[in-house]
Amino acid sequence: MASYNSWHGHKMHGFAPMLTDVLRGRMGFDGFTVGDWNGHGQIEGCEPTDCPASVNAGLDMFMAPDSWQTLYHNTLAQVKDGRISEARLGQAVSRVLRIKAEMGLFEQITPSARPLAGRYELLGAPEHRAVAREAARKSLVLLKNNDNLLPLSASSRVLVAGDGADNIGKQTGGWTLSWQGTGNSNSDFPNGESVFDGIRQAVEAAGGSVELSANGRYREKPDVAIVVFGEQPYAEFIGDRSHLAFDDGRALAILSELKAKGIATVSVFLSGRPLWVNPELNQSDAFVAAFLPGSEGGAIADLLFRAADGTIRHDFRGRLSFSWPDNAKGEPLNLGDVGYAPLFAYDYGLSYDDKLNVPQLSEESGLDPAQILNVGRYLYAGKAVRPWQLQLVDRGDMTVVTDALQHSTHGAISAEATDRHQQEDSVVISFTADGVLALAHDTGATVDLARLAEGDMALEIEYQLLSLTDNTSLSIGMACGSDCGASLDFTEYFSEQQGRGWQSLKVPLRCFTDMDMTRVTSPLVLQGSAGTVIQLANVRLANNEGQGQCGQ
Repeated sequence: MASYNSWHGHKMHGFAPMLTDVLRGRMGFDGFTVGDWNGHGQIEGCEPTDCPASVNAGLDMFMAPDSWQTLYHNTLAQVKDGRISEARLGQAVSRVLRIKAEMGLFEQITPSARPLAGRYELLGAPEHRAVAREAARKSLVLLKNNDNLLPLSASSRVLVAGDGADNIGKQTGGWTLSWQGTGNSNSDFPNGESVFDGIRQAVEAAGGSVELSANGRYREKPDVAIVVFGEQPYAEFIGDRSHLAFDDGRALAILSELKAKGIATVSVFLSGRPLWVNPELNQSDAFVAAFLPGSEGGAIADLLFRAADGTIRHDFRGRLSFSWPDNAKGEPLNLGDVGYAPLFAYDYGLSYDDKLNVPQLSEESGLDPAQILNVGRYLYAGKAVRPWQLQLVDRGDMTVVTDALQHSTHGAISAEATDRHQQEDSVVISFTADGVLALAHDTGATVDLARLAEGDMALEIEYQLLSLTDNTSLSIGMACGSDCGASLDFTEYFSEQQGRGWQSLKVPLRCFTDMDMTRVTSPLVLQGSAGTVIQLANVRLANNEGQGQCGQ
């Protein structure tokens, strides 16, 4: 497969020296090459529906899920007029057919005629779930177990907290049911088991009690609290990061409050990669790197709790397959490197036989604190960056954008994920009546941007204006609470940008003169009226550099 990447400035989908000369000539590859999602459209002079250069460079099969019909007709016309030779087309087709023949695809029976076709009762069969549960158990790594808190007595009073406790979608990650693995509920996973489900079964079977509270508030003081948290599901470039700091402070707040009350804490961290979590580690008596355990959340309870008779049911066997960082910079950290100094080394992992206490860790991340709090990055590739969320507001009612197509409560505004360079890497905001798009903190918390405002920082918006009629308006604002904020009229400015393609607008923070920058709740409030359509890719803080606009 050709990737989206470039080689010395040449897009791989149209780079014959790699697709043909190196891959086939030097490496002897004799299969067929396929493109990535509309990747051929990124070649200079090409569109997703029109790209002879890619075929001529050696691509044998386009990946064009939403553009294939026009692409087919254009490619056929290009063969007829000679821009693509018949020999090259025949070569591509023969490669695809030959591989299919070698795989026996032409002799195989149809999927509907196979022996187990239609046997849906086999999905989630006990034998299959047992294998998945075993795999999850073996993947978990115990990073910390001070004073041998684990394994826990199942007859205890247990509090289960955190937004990942009863969230199968979060424990399965991206590319699960949907591209980003978001917008799912537990009911979408028949036979699936959340972490809380597994804990409840283990505890109640032994005569203990369990309480679920996402925010950590409890009715009866527990003997121990298990806090399940981690990254939101993501896939591909949506998960790109500029640093390794875990930047969702909600779990840390829960852990700190529980510790202050003298409650033993166990952290279960859900993530697809190692992240800097020293503050959370310090507030945890025990800490489990659970990665993405899948739909068998009971595997975690298998390890955390003793059997009803007090014996150990299962011990931790997982070991780190990478080095765990001691700072958030994201610098290379590999076994054998000069100066190798990770927090937890490659192959580290505790078992219940180990008697090791992890000391208090440094909470100096190596980054500017603003980076860790996501103070300066709000929208990336059309998606809100945690802890921020996209909100649609009309007539005072708010809807959080969670799906690829989201409408506000009364239909005044919609948000639709749309392709720009890659799949769904931007969002189109359409107004059919007066409405508001806001980037707001998902817990209503505030951030202090006063120092950044004094430093001449600006709100940078990467956008494309698709529609702004004579009677429509568009303003940019910020909020510091429900009754606090500032708004700037950008109607005239945007009216001059229509049809000019992608643009970058910088609005200096100092322009928002009525804004209390010490308690920002929404770094972007976009207010529009019927007929306004704008496509957004990225919103962040950047240096003004004298390029800023303050509106009319």
